[in-house]
This record gives sequence, C-alpha cells and structure tokens, in this order.
Amino acid sequence: MIDTIGSIDLTYSTGRPRIVRTPGAIEKVKNRADAGGRVSIRKLARDLRISRTSIHRILKKDLKYNAYKKKVQPFLTDAHKAKRKAFANWVRINFRKEKTMRILFSDEKDFDIDGVYNLQSDRVWAPSRAIANEKGGIVEKRKFPQKVMVWLGACSNGISSLVIFEEGTVDHARYIKEMLPVALKYGNKVFDND
Repeated sequence: MIDTIGSIDLTYSTGRPRIVRTPGAIEKVKNRADAGGRVSIRKLARDLRISRTSIHRILKKDLKYNAYKKKVQPFLTDAHKAKRKAFANWVRINFRKEKTMRILFSDEKDFDIDGVYNLQSDRVWAPSRAIANEKGGIVEKRKFPQKVMVWLGACSNGISSLVIFEEGTVDHARYIKEMLPVALKYGNKVFDND
C-alpha cells in the first residue's frame, strides 16, 4: 500500500459497511430534527422506517445532538420590554445608592401543611411493593389540605418579622390590615423614621 499510494491509511473501511446509518439517512434525520417543534425518536423511527436505536445513534453520535427540556418563561411583547427598559433607566437616573438602601423587598408564599412530594425523584428501594410500603412507600395526602400563607420583608439592614395568615382567604383588605402595619413598623424601626 505504501508503494502504490504513499500512505499507510486505508482507502476503504475494512469493517462491515453501514446499511442504515448512511449519509442519506443522516440527512433525513437532520432535516426532520431541524424543522423545529417536538421530534419524537419513536415517530421518526416509524416515519423513516429505521429502528429507534439507529435513530438515537444518528442523533447522538453522527449529528452530536442532545435532547433538551423546553423552558417556560413569561410571555413578553415588545411593549412590555420597552416599559421594563424605560423603568430601569428611570430607576438608574432617579435613585442613588442611598435611596436603594431604603427599599423593602417583600414576598409571600403559600405552604401546604401536608408538604410537597416529587414522585419522580422520591423513590424507595425494596425487593417488593409490600416491603416498599412498609418502608414508607405510601404518601398520604388530603384532598383539600390546609394551607398557610407567610409574608416576609427584607432590606439592606435585615429581615422583617414573619406574618402568618393562618385561616381564610387573603384578599387585598386583609392583606393591608394585617401585613401593612408590620411593614410600616419594621420600616420605621430600621430606617429611623418617627
């Protein structure tokens, strides 16, 4: 071989020729994957009459594609983006560091008394279902669990006291009646207002 072509590289593959993962099949899979939208390996395999494992190999090995979960994000129009940008510029112009140190950030959260269980990641390893049940494989959950809403404020000087709304629904009147006095008291104490 060195005498004829001057190289020790083979001019052809010595292994079994590819029957399914041909350049044409790879191109078909690439076109379907690049077309946009959701692409199922099973549906591709059925439509192209290629096995699922071959489709998977084409996507992973030949095309170097990875499967990604879709992300959820807020729907923002151009008007929303323009308003946000205008507000950010207004804050930059009108607020100095001293003023930003006096901002109280607050949030509220509903807590379920039963707790939250992720059935996808919370597993019990056991040889049988009966033994798994004995080891805590059953999670009991009420149909209408009791919920508690909690409010908390934070600023550059610390954290406010917790406000817990235990019973009933929290509408704007109750929110103002029970939460606002706590926020005002905390703000006056922290920022030395009389």
